[in-house]
Order: sequence, then structure tokens, then C-alpha cells
Amino acid sequence: MRSLWKGSISFGLVNIPVKLYPATENKDVKFHLIHRECGSPIRYSRVCPICNREVEPQEISRGYEYQKERYVLVSDEEWEQAQPAPTGNIDLIQFVALNQIDPIYFSWPYYLTPNEGGQKGYALLLHVMRRTGKIALAKVALRNRESLAALRVYQSCLLMESLLYADEIRSIDLLPELNFEVQLDDREIKMAETLVAALSGDFKPEEYHDTYRENLLNLIRQKIAGQEISMPPPARQAKVVDLMEALKASIEEAEKRKQKPKRQRRQREA
Repeated sequence: MRSLWKGSISFGLVNIPVKLYPATENKDVKFHLIHRECGSPIRYSRVCPICNREVEPQEISRGYEYQKERYVLVSDEEWEQAQPAPTGNIDLIQFVALNQIDPIYFSWPYYLTPNEGGQKGYALLLHVMRRTGKIALAKVALRNRESLAALRVYQSCLLMESLLYADEIRSIDLLPELNFEVQLDDREIKMAETLVAALSGDFKPEEYHDTYRENLLNLIRQKIAGQEISMPPPARQAKVVDLMEALKASIEEAEKRKQKPKRQRRQREA
């Protein structure tokens, strides 16, 4: 895996050389738009609707729409001047408890590994953060903008996650549908709590799969091989029923799912 960035973690007066790697990968199935008549990929052109011609890259400038169809132009030089000066540092500014940061702020994860000469400092920071249970807030310049980030321990390495700024989180006050009042019955609450308990367990990420992607790739493989296309049956449509009846049925279904592995184990042992 190729590193995206090389720099240093600035920890007080301690400087730890590190490399940055993407921690996740996008596995969405990507399609090209194809002209059916000749089988060629469709190419998009930069066309000016007023001049009615394709525009060359050197003729294009950035424009910010400050009013409808009114733009202020920003040259490449002006745009570059607005970029943060690259320091090559991940500057740790504060240590906080992980539960103080709502998950809505987390944006994108990266692995951090020690670069040449940084192993001792990296190991020390990793050890101390694991012992104290703290995560570090940091400022870092990535992809032409300064970002707020959080460093935390993940398995045997440091993980850096970019954070959204407070003004990037939309207020729930903008959602008028939340302005409602209902009365909850004690029996409904207890039944719902029973359902939560019945469905509770340990998170095992390997048990979950992207069935949409798997079905789509299976269809593509079948078409490549010239096989007859088979599609999964449509999902069963849920019926609108009484809330208490729905809770009861859901608890029964959850209990059945819990009992199924036990029956399967007994059958294998027999």
C-alpha cells in the first residue's frame, strides 16, 4: 500500500516522523456510460452554453456563485494564496476522552505508521494513549485545506480521523418533522426494552455483508459468462400493524433467531 503523505506528529517538543495511509477503501461497483450503438464510452466535454463551443482548460477559471447566476472569479494564484501553508506536521493540541466527541463529527480514517527514525516516539505515544484512554485533537493540512483531526489507538497502531467543524453540522432545528408530541404507554416501553434485550449481542463486523454489491457483481459475472441472469426474490413487504402486536412479533422472531444456532449445534453434536 502506498502512503498518501509523509510528515511528523508534533507532540509538545517531541517530533515523530510518520507516514499516512488510507484506512478504508471504496468498494462501490462503478459503471461507465456507454453508447449502445457503437459500444464506446461517453466522453463529457466542457462546453460554454453562450459561445456554443468546447472550452480549453486554460480558458477556465473558478467562480463562486454569490447570487443566482452572478459569480466572482478566483484565479489559480488567488486560490493558492488562500491555502494553508503546508507545515508537514500533525500538531497535537489537546487530549480528550473519546466519549466527548459525538460520532457525527468523524469524517475519514487514516492509518499512521512510524517513518524512519520515528519508531521510539511512535511507540511511546501509542503506549501512553492506550494507558490513559485519551485521544488527541490535532490540526493538520491535508488536500489543500487545514483540517481538525483526532488521533486514537486502533489495535496496534495510531489511527487519525479527520473531523468536521461545528459549523459543518446541520442543526436538527431545521427538521420540522421532529416537532411532535406523543404519549408512550408503559407496556410499550417495557416491550420495546425486551425487544432490545433480545436483539442485543456483540458487534462482529465480519458477519455483515454488502448484499447489494454482492448481487450486482454476481449479475455481472453471469452476464460475462453468458449465463441466464438470476435475481434474488424481492424483499417481503411489511404490513402496518398495531404497535404492541409488532413489538410482540418482533420479540418472538428475535427469540427464534437466538434459538436457531443452539438447535443447529445440538444437531451437529447428535
